[in-house]
Amino acid sequence: MRIVITGGMGFIGITLARRLVADGHDVALLDNLTVQIHGELPWVDVPEGVTIHRMDVRQLTDHPEILEGVDAVFHLAAETGTAQSMYRIAEYVSVNELGTATLLQAIAKCTVKPRQVILASSRSVYGEGAYVSESNPEHILQPAPRTKEQMLKGIWEPTDNRGANLKAVATPESLAFAPGSVYAATKASQELLLNSAALALGFRSTIFRFQNVYGEGQSLQNPYTGIISIFFNRARQGRDIPIYEDGLESRDFIHISDIVDGLVASLEADLPPGAVMNLGAGEPTSVKDLASALLNAAGLDVATRVTGQFRVGDIRHCYADLARARALIGFQPKISLAAGLKRFCDWAAGQPIHVDKLDSATEELRKKGLTN
Repeated sequence: MRIVITGGMGFIGITLARRLVADGHDVALLDNLTVQIHGELPWVDVPEGVTIHRMDVRQLTDHPEILEGVDAVFHLAAETGTAQSMYRIAEYVSVNELGTATLLQAIAKCTVKPRQVILASSRSVYGEGAYVSESNPEHILQPAPRTKEQMLKGIWEPTDNRGANLKAVATPESLAFAPGSVYAATKASQELLLNSAALALGFRSTIFRFQNVYGEGQSLQNPYTGIISIFFNRARQGRDIPIYEDGLESRDFIHISDIVDGLVASLEADLPPGAVMNLGAGEPTSVKDLASALLNAAGLDVATRVTGQFRVGDIRHCYADLARARALIGFQPKISLAAGLKRFCDWAAGQPIHVDKLDSATEELRKKGLTN
């Protein structure tokens, strides 16, 4: 197959590209190589034979030939991260929404259009995700995003309309959009744009909602996204690990190799138009437990510190219901968190040490009223 990956030089994109090349596909990557992710002098070990277009996705309208006649497009190009999206609003909307619109307009210009466009969306579109109450455990609820006022009082857990705490359960794809951040809103918009144009433009749309992806190759210098990379970069320098809220907030951590398995499986699967699937490990891990497991995997001994800080727009819990991905593409995560962290730490230990920017990033958010 001929395949194009937007955002192809990023963490997920380059890992996917290596797999596709190993499987015998013809791969082209499109990426603008932003400094925050790639550093001042970007360098990535690109597989031999891969074509690279150093280009912002918003320039694709002028270069539809890149997409002409390809079998599939993996659309990964995006601004990521909740916190920055709350004050870099125009930039997130431009890159994520206009970037997707530009991709679609470029496809419209093609004489032979791509057969499939596969979007990397996010679990953030669910907002706080799926919960149940003790009184009615069969009925899924979707609480409103937590407010800054709630979190200033240390009220971390979502509650029902009577103020009773709710229990997080696996989030299914049927849950409605409820974005609690600008980033989440732009990911929802990407989905709507893709599905609204697919039939008219004659391609099959496929959407994956990623949980928290980690693994070898993840940026070790971005202080806004990638909690595992951020924690490791501090710990290897003997710095403590600050944990937000009460440390019991949880995430679904999925290793990059499992993500790539899911993406590749979608190329050959007999999927219905507009298929939407969660990709995650399917189980929650508290941030406090994650920090402990990471330090154990890395063989490092530094203090962890529960700070009571928070970020506006962050969710409390969310983990994936994988039933649909299992049914449609036979998806089953293979890498346990312990094994994945060991693989990540073994790789990261051999990478250059980067100046820790977490404190300065946190201070920037504080000045903008987005953290306490």
